[in-house]
Amino acid sequence: MKKENIRNFSIIAHIDHGKSTLADRILELTNTVTKRDMTNQFLDNMDIERERGITIKSQSVRINYKGKDGEGYIFNLIDTPGHVDFSYEVSRSLMACEGVLLVVDATQGVEAQTLAHAFLAADMGLEIIPVINKIDLPSSDPEKVCEEIENTIGVDCSNAVLVSAKTGEGVLNIIDEVIKRVPAPKVDSSNDFKALVIDSWFDTYLGVVLLVRVFSGSLKVGEKIKMMATEKSYETRNLGIFNPKSKGVKTLGSGEVGFITASIKELGDAKVGDTVTLTEKPAKEALKGFKNIKPMVFCGLYPIDSNFYEQLKEALEKISLNDSSIDYEAENSAALGFGFRCGFLGLLHMEIIKERLENRLEWRNYLGWLLTHRELHMCAKRKFYENKPLLNLVLKFYFLPLNSLKYFIYRCDRHKFEMIENEIKMLKIARGDED
Repeated sequence: MKKENIRNFSIIAHIDHGKSTLADRILELTNTVTKRDMTNQFLDNMDIERERGITIKSQSVRINYKGKDGEGYIFNLIDTPGHVDFSYEVSRSLMACEGVLLVVDATQGVEAQTLAHAFLAADMGLEIIPVINKIDLPSSDPEKVCEEIENTIGVDCSNAVLVSAKTGEGVLNIIDEVIKRVPAPKVDSSNDFKALVIDSWFDTYLGVVLLVRVFSGSLKVGEKIKMMATEKSYETRNLGIFNPKSKGVKTLGSGEVGFITASIKELGDAKVGDTVTLTEKPAKEALKGFKNIKPMVFCGLYPIDSNFYEQLKEALEKISLNDSSIDYEAENSAALGFGFRCGFLGLLHMEIIKERLENRLEWRNYLGWLLTHRELHMCAKRKFYENKPLLNLVLKFYFLPLNSLKYFIYRCDRHKFEMIENEIKMLKIARGDED
């Protein structure tokens, strides 16, 4: 495949503006997925995503398409989350792209994450194609939304694509605009193999799997790769793409998005944002990585029993490999023993990670809040970050069997329980609901 016929692009939008539905229609109309296999939110493969109807993890898929000019094209499409708590996922995905589809609901107009994602794409110098979705609804007003986009974001909407992701109307016009407006990947003249790790996860049989975007050179199965951050080398065992199911390939070349497995067993050796190069002919400079994210919400995680501490630690390591925006460190409580202080990007982010931990550890029947009614008692607490005072939200919840407050009291001596009782009292005072 010619490099000039490759197009890498993401779909960005505010939550519930139709990103995943649009991705479904693109996969269906390009015959990447048959109608028999098609399901709603096809790229959202986590149970939590389907239950809540939101995208949590960015998902990539390769689409083979024959254009009107008779040329064959490869599209690397990345569907991204829309909620503000997962904006870090969006920024990572955009690093692998040359263009974006900015989807805006024809009935809702420009909203908070529409602005945030659009400005992020503009800062990265990406081609922005405005797409006005849900034009089939009676309350839609595409002209007003186009005017709103031009006034608030500054993106020209004279060539905006009007679509209905639900019915499929106008979706193929998006493909034509992508071919025409999104530039092909730039080719590095050095020809040294360099690939950016944009995501990673742990597989029980394969070890750590790296999702990469190749910026220069090529990689073949059997060649030795080196992680430039850790200076460790591994032999490439498998190369592949998602089409949309995983499919093995012999080579990954410049401009392509695919995955690498190399029997990496140590979770800390595969960091998101690291540069992968060849051991025999390493690149001189690493690629630009990602900015460190600052957590906004904090909570304490404690196992029901000290024997489960290592299991909780391992589960956090594996989830943080897949979601590098989690920040955690070990802490010790006089009442609860060893646990972790965790930082998240928001309340939804925290809740999702808690559910993922429950599913991974199969602790669903053994988790609950220390305080009654599953209520999060919030306490505004002054923190200092880089010598600047910030008012952060501090949340505390504890891993305990459901309805087990008596069991908890039984396990604690009087002194320790008084400490917790005083802590609860302080939290109530901070919320202004002291009796």
